[in-house]
This record gives sequence, C-alpha cells and structure tokens, in this order.
Amino acid sequence: MEEINSINEIDWTDMLTVIVPMLVIQAILLIAAIIDLIRIERTNGPKWAWALVIVFINIIGPIIYFIFGRRND
Repeated sequence: MEEINSINEIDWTDMLTVIVPMLVIQAILLIAAIIDLIRIERTNGPKWAWALVIVFINIIGPIIYFIFGRRND
C-alpha cells in the first residue's frame, strides 16, 4: 500500500519539465529526417524502409537515418 501512496504523490510539474523537452527534440528530429528523406535523391536502401525506421523507432530512428541512411556521394 505504501507504493501506491508514493505514486499518487508524484510531482507532475517536475515530470513535465523532463518529458516536454524530450518530446520537442523527438518532434524536431522526426520532422527534419522526414524532410531530408523527401528531398534527397538516393539513400542507402529503399526510402520506404527508412521512412518506417524514422517514424516507428522514436528518437533513435531519425539519428540512425542521419548516420547510416544518407548517401554521401
């Protein structure tokens, strides 16, 4: 019962100060990666696969795309 009471006493403003910046960073990375994927002519692999990686693998997906997906010719 003690654990339930400690969960109810969480200070949500402190939690939001951590969660909101992470969500903003995730959104910026996602948007930047999708825009880059649309604009770039060639990638390392099919574009549809990179789109799935970017969208479904949260913060790490766009980073993986920028490191491995872009073709530097």
